[in-house]
Amino acid sequence: MHTTPTHTPAHHPPLNANSQVGDEYLSFRLGGEEYGIDILRVQEIRGQVTPTRMVSDRPFIKGVVNLRGVIVPIIDLRTLLGLEAARSDSDRATVVITVGVHVVGLVVDAVSDVVRLQARDIKPTPEFCQGADTDHIVGLASPGSESARMLILMDVHKLMRRADMGLGTQAVH
Repeated sequence: MHTTPTHTPAHHPPLNANSQVGDEYLSFRLGGEEYGIDILRVQEIRGQVTPTRMVSDRPFIKGVVNLRGVIVPIIDLRTLLGLEAARSDSDRATVVITVGVHVVGLVVDAVSDVVRLQARDIKPTPEFCQGADTDHIVGLASPGSESARMLILMDVHKLMRRADMGLGTQAVH
């Protein structure tokens, strides 16, 4: 599975709860939950990649891969978010995103689809769920008015600016 959008994602505004009507999000699964990120941040989707291991004190960094001459860190999103480890790596996928000047691969359990959300579909994160570890969650969405499906929308800029990422705030905008 390999797709490459024709746009330049580095220059689009970050995902927020006041999205424009008709915004599109890539949905993916981590455990029993479904997440969404702004499709304009997605550079490509790859099947499971085998990174070259690097010495790191951050367990969520699985290593690096060379994608057409660009060295890309591979981050296990389950580990980064403090979720239980996946039972098998064989069916997982890597979503390559662009955040500021950085290209990063996010390992997810499965890529679901591209979802078009209307502004009315996006609800703010409940106050009792907000905190330092959840500031990258910008809202919850139910595609379609009757849908029982729930997406947790993430702002990849905020996620990559976390202090434990080591990317700093200047290069991630």
